[in-house]
Amino acid sequence: MRKIALAALLAVSAGLGSCVVGPHQLGRTVDDWDRKMYVESPWLDAALNIIPVVPIAKFGAGIADFFVTDAYTFWLKDAFAGKGGTGFVHYQDTSSRQMKSLLADGKFLEISGEKM
Repeated sequence: MRKIALAALLAVSAGLGSCVVGPHQLGRTVDDWDRKMYVESPWLDAALNIIPVVPIAKFGAGIADFFVTDAYTFWLKDAFAGKGGTGFVHYQDTSSRQMKSLLADGKFLEISGEKM
């Protein structure tokens, strides 16, 4: 009986452990919503982060990604397909002032489109 319980625990750990990787669709969608809101109204975004609407949404999205979205994508779409992982297309804001990702050759704390 102990060997069966240990094997089941190992299978569950391996299955759930793999779900930390994936496109994180829900979490990144909440992040895009937060970024869009910041571009449109920094004060509203600040209020929804202080009240903690955005942090609770990010937490809930992370849990849902872990158990549903990432598990589905990893096990059924990516792990055995041999085509690489699934990417995520981010929302593109229309702000004239932008800060680039450091992964996209952005300079630290530099805002493009800003007049000096």
